[in-house]
Amino acid sequence: MTEEQEAELDEQADDVEAEADEDATEAEGLQDGDFVELEYTAYTADGDQLVDTTDPEVAEEEGVADQNQEFKPRTIVLGESHIFEGVEEAIVGSETGDTGSVTIDAEDAFGEYDPDNVQTVSAEKIDEDDRYPGANVQVDGQQGYISTIIGGRARVDFNHPLAGEDVEYEFEVLDVVDDREQQAAGLFEMYLGLEPELWIETDDVEEEVPVEPDEDADEDEDAEPEFETEVVEKETLYLEATPQMTMNQQWMMGKQQIGQDIIDQIGVDRVIVQEVIDGMGGMGMPGMMGGMGGMGGGDIEEALEDADVDADEIVDELEGAEE
Repeated sequence: MTEEQEAELDEQADDVEAEADEDATEAEGLQDGDFVELEYTAYTADGDQLVDTTDPEVAEEEGVADQNQEFKPRTIVLGESHIFEGVEEAIVGSETGDTGSVTIDAEDAFGEYDPDNVQTVSAEKIDEDDRYPGANVQVDGQQGYISTIIGGRARVDFNHPLAGEDVEYEFEVLDVVDDREQQAAGLFEMYLGLEPELWIETDDVEEEVPVEPDEDADEDEDAEPEFETEVVEKETLYLEATPQMTMNQQWMMGKQQIGQDIIDQIGVDRVIVQEVIDGMGGMGMPGMMGGMGGMGGGDIEEALEDADVDADEIVDELEGAEE
């Protein structure tokens, strides 16, 4: 090998080493897939309108603290679009305790304003209680708000209310969340706005598994596959479904998708939702046995007498109606 060839090989080796060092540097800090606890506040770029916040003091100042929402730090997974991509990119590579700010262009936030998304529709398509400027309405499956309404016609804007607005985020990375139960709780709170009681257990579960065919046996293409029962371990995320969760619209509409995302992100095998029904202390349900002052199992004639009703008159009226 000539000296020139050796020098070329050394140069290539140096390039590879430099690239490896660069990759290692780029991989420092938070990366996609990390669970992070985040505090942030977002305003439109002109500072006039609050977009979102985790800070209760900001919520109080802006007059939104009385909304049915708890303002506190949120757990997100980087790289899963739980927040605008530009914010995620600003967080990647940072460390716990780091702060930052980033402006999201309108196109990448709530979209550019499109005049074609403003339409005139018949007021008959809108509930009477919502026929006023500013009302949020749904028309033909589209969500919008009324800009003007005159007579029997309404001008409905189907653009997002923040369309055309750049959004500025200020954030702080509070912590990296490693505990899987805390990770799951954070995801549920992000999706539903509430944090259910949950825990992870490993269960022994009976499962039907296909039986491998005997290599020495004659293969029959028409033969049905055979199965046998096998006990397998399944890591299960249990959670209690409170009435608040059961009636949550996001949960009712997307429980399958939410459950699958929890399985994928947390790494469990399944999610089991337990509904708890507390006893009523012996109180009967109205209209059921024991709930009508003795009507269910007591003397019906005595009950009619107590109600000042003549049973014979009822019978005569029924017979007359049949004739």
